[in-house]
Amino acid sequence: MARILLATFGSYGDLFPYLAIGVELRRRGHAVTIATLPVYAQKVAHEGLEFHAVRPDIRPGDRELLAQVMDARRGTERVLRFTSSTVRESYDDTLPAAREADLIVSHPITFAAVIAAEKLRKPWVSSVLAPISFLSAYDPPVPAQRASLLKVRALGPGAMRVLWSIAKWQTGTWMREIPALRKELGLPPGEHALFEGSHSPRLVLALFSRWLTERQPDWPAQTVMTGFPFYDGGEAAPPELDRFLDAGSPPVVFTLGSSAVGVAGDFYRESLEAVRRLGARAVLMTGEHPQGLPDSLPPGVLAVPYAPHAAVMPRGAATVHQGGIGTTAQAMRAGKPMLVMPFAHDQFDNAERVRRLGVAEVLTRRRYTAARVEGLLGRLLNDARYGRAARELGERVRAEQGAAAAANAIQRILDEESNK
Repeated sequence: MARILLATFGSYGDLFPYLAIGVELRRRGHAVTIATLPVYAQKVAHEGLEFHAVRPDIRPGDRELLAQVMDARRGTERVLRFTSSTVRESYDDTLPAAREADLIVSHPITFAAVIAAEKLRKPWVSSVLAPISFLSAYDPPVPAQRASLLKVRALGPGAMRVLWSIAKWQTGTWMREIPALRKELGLPPGEHALFEGSHSPRLVLALFSRWLTERQPDWPAQTVMTGFPFYDGGEAAPPELDRFLDAGSPPVVFTLGSSAVGVAGDFYRESLEAVRRLGARAVLMTGEHPQGLPDSLPPGVLAVPYAPHAAVMPRGAATVHQGGIGTTAQAMRAGKPMLVMPFAHDQFDNAERVRRLGVAEVLTRRRYTAARVEGLLGRLLNDARYGRAARELGERVRAEQGAAAAANAIQRILDEESNK
């Protein structure tokens, strides 16, 4: 039995993959601790895993905070500035759990876990959740700040390397507290904390499907692609959802995940009008604040604060979502066509990738109107090519065993350590 520390930070899309891996590692006899936001203590304990609280103590559902970080132009900058500015308290909180661990697994922005692993000379495995984290010159991601840069990829890898070097320099200026803390602790400055410096020299887990992207020549050589680690535990679907799904034709499912849902704007109002025009049934997953919806909904439309995506997406006709990697993964597995309206961060890149697979259309927030949604949903529902491509993709994604593959790779590192 090994003691394994999984460090993560962010929304459900950042928590659930590590819960899935943690449950699999515990099934194999290991003692697993998840170090993350205090608000997730109950969810971690529900799975029989140890919980360790790490600051900053924020609530992912804080609508004022979400308005800041879900901004396409400056959201990523604000997240990186914030996590960098709080890295000292995160390090102080992480250190006791890291001392007890035999191996540490880091999330892309748990900078304190990386520093703790290096300071304590503990075996360390890093992970990424989406292709954008690799910033490949061969398969250039679409940055939220400049989605138009997608056109630059035609200039080839050389041009992209120059562009990404500028991006790395800029993002580095947002994170100066990290090298400062490393210096105080007697560690070398290290490489860029978000990119090269976040990748373990032993093992990098790419926790996404190979159907989302192929392995690229400029990824770390020690990368293992696992497939999505799906977590389907936690809260059950509300009873009224099952009754609604049983009562008629498959509905269009509208969701903004667990973060963008707090700053939905007119998303639900325009969506409601679009399904009225289509004559379609719909499930609206609204979060705690159903913004813009009338008190009484028309027949054939159900609004619920939350339901596990795995319980509703496979029973829908299509899914409309924000493009977060966790939501995108569930939509891919469900095998239904998608309409993606990205907000920030990796969502623009994820949206473009599923569009290229022939299973999705993409619509910007500014252009998200009932008329456009009606037209695109009509295309997704009536053109058999979307449905066929989505079904085939769903079968391929369901065949992957992401949590088991990640646990296998972690086990190899543990075996190497035990044989030293």
